[in-house]
Amino acid sequence: MRDLQSVQSLDTNSQELVLTHYTHSAYSACMKRAFTPAFAYLRVSGKGQLDGDGFPRQIATIREYARKNSLEVIQAFEEQGVSGTKELDNRPALQSLIGELESGSVRIVLVEKLDRLARDLMVQETIIGDLQKRGIELISVHEPDLCSDDPSRKLIRQIFGAIAEYDRAMIVLKLRGARQRMRAKAGRCEGRKPYGTFAGEADTLARMMTLRTEGASYQRIADTLTIEGRKPRYGDRWNPIVINRVLRSARRENMVTV
Repeated sequence: MRDLQSVQSLDTNSQELVLTHYTHSAYSACMKRAFTPAFAYLRVSGKGQLDGDGFPRQIATIREYARKNSLEVIQAFEEQGVSGTKELDNRPALQSLIGELESGSVRIVLVEKLDRLARDLMVQETIIGDLQKRGIELISVHEPDLCSDDPSRKLIRQIFGAIAEYDRAMIVLKLRGARQRMRAKAGRCEGRKPYGTFAGEADTLARMMTLRTEGASYQRIADTLTIEGRKPRYGDRWNPIVINRVLRSARRENMVTV
């Protein structure tokens, strides 16, 4: 069957041939050609957010906007665990996106919100200005009218950017205060638990201490523990660097006296 079939009817007055029927495939092809290609830029600021809802939520919102505005997202660039205060030089995904923009025909970039582009006002305006110089149209799908050079919209955009920067600064201050209160109460509040904390580790730590007290080198301690079948917290074999680190950490926590 041909991709495009027609039932031809002859208008006796105009003598023109009229196409009255399209197959589904031909219709789909025509519709596909009507969509303008675009890139999506996504960002989460913390490594702990990589498995969360950040990326799925952002791309779903962007694709929904694209569908309603005759755009097609042909590639998404994910900035994984990068702070919104980082400038262009410290954004590997954004650099890759710009490289693709320069080498291809795509001229539209979609972001969920401007704070996904940046959480610092100066960084935001620097990136937007750089994209505009390259002839790239940036669209924030939640704020689609704010990325132009219109003075009123630019003012509103900068106000929103300043608010995002303020919010970030307040979050940092709150977290810092919480950490300080936790340290004052418990002595520590973040980071991995020192070796010797979990079940089964205290005995191995005591063995390290004994060997070190007897004058064994870190390499000898590592070899001895491996031979004895005492596995480290991560991996299968001990190495002298890890032994040194574990003992130094234990000294700081007053867990050993070596």
